Amino acid sequence: MTNKGEVLREVMLETCTTQSELSRLSGVRQPSISQFLSGRVELSDDMLDRLLSCMGFRLEVVRRPVQRELNRSSERSWQLHRRLSTHLDSETLEGWRPTMLRNLKRLRGSVQGQPHMRNLDRWQRLVQDRDAPGLRRVMTGLDKDSVEMREVSPMGGLLSQEERSQVLGGAEFG
Repeated sequence: MTNKGEVLREVMLETCTTQSELSRLSGVRQPSISQFLSGRVELSDDMLDRLLSCMGFRLEVVRRPVQRELNRSSERSWQLHRRLSTHLDSETLEGWRPTMLRNLKRLRGSVQGQPHMRNLDRWQRLVQDRDAPGLRRVMTGLDKDSVEMREVSPMGGLLSQEERSQVLGGAEFG
């Protein structure tokens, strides 16, 4: 049972509950239940839990760690930013700001299109606001936005060549 509609269908079958009966029990319109079951409408965890409770079940969400899947370039960038984030605090941020602002200005002259321009604006706000926690989230995040933000990172030149070589495994990455 991978999707929420399948979970709902399985419990309905197990409890011999029809769509009409579940509608009367829950107050959710029968056509909506049909759309949830078919996958035409996304079923939220709250709605699924509400429907399951009408049939004597509850939703249990299991969280587990999942290994990151990044391409070679994104992996390298994440590793470099991750190392750089170990140095990030309010004091180092102040020292880094001039370089980051210079890098942002240079990037604006050579980058075009979305999401790059939008991401440069986001970097600019994080740097101007001195938002160390926000910077750290982008530097270490594995979500799509963080990966895309790092594609136009203003962090160039902040990591020592020695640390950069350590992170990249020396000659392995060229």
